[in-house]
Amino acid sequence: MSLRGREAAVRHLLEGAPPRVPPGLYGDVVRRGGRILRRRTAARRLLWLVLLTAAVAFVVWASMARPWVQPPSDTTPPLTGW
Repeated sequence: MSLRGREAAVRHLLEGAPPRVPPGLYGDVVRRGGRILRRRTAARRLLWLVLLTAAVAFVVWASMARPWVQPPSDTTPPLTGW
């Protein structure tokens, strides 16, 4: 197809009547979009809840285990100089 043929086809499409949407399609699309938004919102809230739970669990573990404190020595130093 030549350049003029493509231009003529595009002009024909643009100058023609706008395409018609089937009557029930708009309602279906609105319902599906609402459902997708609700699922995304629920997933986002669930992820935030999991993140908050992990942060609280880490803080509780760190306060109980105290990984930054050196563990006590299992052996005693030798006694010299009696």
